Amino acid sequence: MTTADSAQLRAQLDTLTTEAFRPELAEIDRLETLEIARIMNAEDAAVPTAVAGQLPRIAAAIDAIATRMSRGGRLLYTGAGTAGRLGVLDASECPPTFNTRPEQVVGVIAGGPDAMVTSVEGAEDSAELAARDLDRLGIGPDDTVVGVSASGRTPYAVGAVEHARRRGALTVGLSCNAGSALAAAADHGIEIIVGPELLTGSTRLKAGTAQKLVLNMISTITMIRLGKTFGNLMVDVRASNDKLRARSRRIVFLATGASDERIESALAATDGEVKNAILTILGEVDAPTAEKLLAEAHGHLRAALEAATG
Repeated sequence: MTTADSAQLRAQLDTLTTEAFRPELAEIDRLETLEIARIMNAEDAAVPTAVAGQLPRIAAAIDAIATRMSRGGRLLYTGAGTAGRLGVLDASECPPTFNTRPEQVVGVIAGGPDAMVTSVEGAEDSAELAARDLDRLGIGPDDTVVGVSASGRTPYAVGAVEHARRRGALTVGLSCNAGSALAAAADHGIEIIVGPELLTGSTRLKAGTAQKLVLNMISTITMIRLGKTFGNLMVDVRASNDKLRARSRRIVFLATGASDERIESALAATDGEVKNAILTILGEVDAPTAEKLLAEAHGHLRAALEAATG
């Protein structure tokens, strides 16, 4: 980077709320640990309020995402550094929670998997790298790309959104600064203004918390819209370990109130599929019929149950 480029970047950072210096905290290192913790806690408490101000935009984005995914599209999070890691985290939790296929919700981080644990120099500065990463995934019109960047100017995130939009994909830009390039580039711009950080420019703090809250909403509510839940029960949970197998049995009990023997029989007949097991009990149908009704209802248990019970 030339001296001129460095000066230009510094000038850009000086305009960002997330990079602002807070003189009142200039001697925070002199405070008692408990006092610093209280300050941090008070800072964090303001984040949900900032998210609340963007709920209509978040909801509009989710409805658009759910429409695309109902047609077989994918949800892809793209970002660099903390933002990229949060996307990978949210994506990785969807298969065990909602029984999605690994390719349905994907986290794409600048620099690839190594960047999850180490810094990959220069990766966040390349819009071209973002385009190549998305092209490798064959991005298309039914897909959604969510660019995540606290500053809202990260070239990788902005480049990903711009490239995805050219490919006809739905795009969402999630940032923590007003008037960001990322939000402007996206079909749905979401800007969570959390203000300057406790440590100047450390956007893994409030900005990271805000991003995590919004990503939680995007994935969870999208999955609710896609029929991955029954009420507030995770009926598409994948029982891949002892804890999840126990949770599966508990979910069937909470949905049906059936005896342990009836629950075990239903789960055995449906190869451990929680949604199918619930339908066999509440709808009083056999396993093949439950599978057929769920297929006709596109996986929505409530609709399948209504069909079973008339």
